[in-house]
Amino acid sequence: MRIVFMGTPDFAVASLEALIKSKYQVVGVVTAPDRPAGRGQKIKESAVKQCAQMFDIPVLQPERLRSPEFLKQLKELEADLQVVVAFRMLPEVVWNMPKKGTINVHASLLPQYRGAAPINHAILNGEKETGVTTFLLNHQIDTGNILLSKKIEISKTDDAGTLHDKLMHLGAHLLIETVDLLSANNITPTPQESLIENENLKPAPKIFRNDCKIDWTKDSETIYNHIRGLSPYPGAFTELDNKTLKIFKSKKGDETLKHQPGQLVTDGKSFIKIATQDNYLYLLELQLQGKKKMNTEDFLRGNTIENCLTSY
Repeated sequence: MRIVFMGTPDFAVASLEALIKSKYQVVGVVTAPDRPAGRGQKIKESAVKQCAQMFDIPVLQPERLRSPEFLKQLKELEADLQVVVAFRMLPEVVWNMPKKGTINVHASLLPQYRGAAPINHAILNGEKETGVTTFLLNHQIDTGNILLSKKIEISKTDDAGTLHDKLMHLGAHLLIETVDLLSANNITPTPQESLIENENLKPAPKIFRNDCKIDWTKDSETIYNHIRGLSPYPGAFTELDNKTLKIFKSKKGDETLKHQPGQLVTDGKSFIKIATQDNYLYLLELQLQGKKKMNTEDFLRGNTIENCLTSY
């Protein structure tokens, strides 16, 4: 079976590599155009492009997915199936091109957590489990008929980064299982509508900066999940001495609350804790604006409460 793969970030690379090592033929890769990135604004190639080049697979990088030139190039690849992992929304003229259609690997148990940031939102909401789903693309994002899904536990110490990696590899395995069944015509898609009847659907929209600010008036469990759900990227933050302080790791205290929510307490050497609605949250890994990420002890060696933390 001839397959065209579409994806851009690291999350998609595991699935692409799994297809390349399988019995199927990856005849082309579609990924985002090269963009300037970083302080030096050097041109950066996507992780998927770098992977494809290692295996000498043709790469297409269209600015517009409806452009006649791209559609002609895509058609000439004569794919039986297209696979999408962490890519942009496709127009029907693209996803409907192969005879077996286009399938997507999504990092949630659909129909829950449709959207751009399912990994983050699952942790933000304190979920105990999540998973990956393969489904057929249709007109609306993340709503197509489900092919397969597989669950995974979310541990209390998982953050968005560790869960990302677990789901990345789980998704690659599920993709190959799905393609095997499609190749053998041995799979029956399940409409998502049949799974929605008694469910309260939780969305997973793109995360913006305002979503990352910590509200210390909330309970410690909610804030703990907020921090790990945004770690390592984009990072939960608070304002300290008119600078942004990102917090990447924390732990909940177990002591009598004696301060108002948002009030900081420290010995100036080994710990920083901040009062929440019901307890304290200890900061373990943090990054002050313009500085490197560091643990609390290292942070306190170079910063004092007076010059870095003035108000909450």
